[in-house]
Amino acid sequence: MDGWKVNENEYLPLRDVVFNTLRRAILRGELTPGQRLMEIQLAERMGVSRTPVREAIRKLELEGLVVMVPRKGAEVAHISGKNLRDVLEVRRALEELAGELACERMTEEEFRLLEQANHKFAAVISSDDITVIAQADEEFHSLIYQATDNERLVQMVNHLREQMYRYRIEHIKDKSQRKILVQEHQDIMRALSGRDVDLTRRTIRNHINKQEVTVARSIKEQER
Repeated sequence: MDGWKVNENEYLPLRDVVFNTLRRAILRGELTPGQRLMEIQLAERMGVSRTPVREAIRKLELEGLVVMVPRKGAEVAHISGKNLRDVLEVRRALEELAGELACERMTEEEFRLLEQANHKFAAVISSDDITVIAQADEEFHSLIYQATDNERLVQMVNHLREQMYRYRIEHIKDKSQRKILVQEHQDIMRALSGRDVDLTRRTIRNHINKQEVTVARSIKEQER
């Protein structure tokens, strides 16, 4: 595929370009769960040396998109219901705390930016590029994290966000969920604007619970 050829003139280190190429291939299903990632073959396909491929695979492993299998090497990770539950249990706790702190600390300017982010999300939900939708969704939630004014919390959530990305993609693949997500964002904003801590925590918890149900259903369908 032409999309596998990397552009060495991009304003990024080659290892990052290779990483983004492989990540996109996994998220779009061009590299399927269980498929082995052979450094030599991938390097030849992308027209690069093995070193940036090796570095990209290590980074993909940290994101949970790749696993190292004894005596086999790297392969694309299966989407696991257990991993989904583990990640969302942590995300739920951190995001409820983020919502509580944002209720107390979010400025009017930050709230205005949050409204703009949801307008942007609503504007791209019909995009053919699912990564554009996922990025807009991430931007909305990132503004809530930033409004906590808690650097450690932001670091923890951002690290978890990388592990959540694949599940976020799976959720957004269900086109019936996209308008629902816009409404759920609006519900979160309404709770935040009212400085209602209990309502904010509850609304965020419901938002994540619904995501878990949708993605878990998708995982089961893929396992059939």
